Amino acid sequence: MNTMTLWHISGWGFAALAAAALVVGFSKTAVSGANTVSLAVFAAVLPARASTGILLPILILGDVLAVRAYRRHAHWPTLWRLFPAVALGVVGGTLFLFWADDGLVRISIGAILLVMAGVTVWRRRRAEAADEPDAVATRAGRVKARSYGVLGGFTTMVANAGGPVMSMYLLSAGFRKLGFLGTSAFFFLIVNVSKVPFSVGLGLIDGRSLLLDAALAVFVVPGALIGTWAVGRIDQRLFERLVIAATVVGAVELLLS
Repeated sequence: MNTMTLWHISGWGFAALAAAALVVGFSKTAVSGANTVSLAVFAAVLPARASTGILLPILILGDVLAVRAYRRHAHWPTLWRLFPAVALGVVGGTLFLFWADDGLVRISIGAILLVMAGVTVWRRRRAEAADEPDAVATRAGRVKARSYGVLGGFTTMVANAGGPVMSMYLLSAGFRKLGFLGTSAFFFLIVNVSKVPFSVGLGLIDGRSLLLDAALAVFVVPGALIGTWAVGRIDQRLFERLVIAATVVGAVELLLS
């Protein structure tokens, strides 16, 4: 069965999806948040609602590759702190998908990401000026973890756009590059796998979507290899700037699409 005929995808459309799959692999192993560009490409080439179900298995493959590369660097206390709030966000996102149209979903997530990027930059500058303690260890840090967790669960459920939200949280909590990537890898592997039953129940994942995923999965691997090669050549400050820039670009893409 020809997946391109099945989805009425042109040669250029498939090339765009393949490039987006490669970006997923790169973002999972190098610059988290960059896969919002992939989200926008999938939504442009495919029906917007269906694109979220097709993209999810691609993201899971990227998560597996990232866990393999950075598994020793995960910070599990942070993960356990986030998961209950994320579960609430996923449930809320599922309910939201029952009545919200594509336009409202994009605008809501794009606005949230822009606000998060602005808040993160502001908090980091204030912390540097005041020499504040690590945000993870404070009471305010616990409240922030719950807030980001709910938003991350919500955005990852409705549009697979939780990456930038969690990137902003991990940056604001002071994670260094490898700790950031290891914690993020396990977080999204667990969360994305848990989303599969919800996506199947909403009709977003079916035999047709998995067939297209199988054709695109091969492009995720080289992206991940490029990412693991590149991350060792990116210093911490540049890494943080790239993550924030990718978040802003992804938010603008969502607002304008």
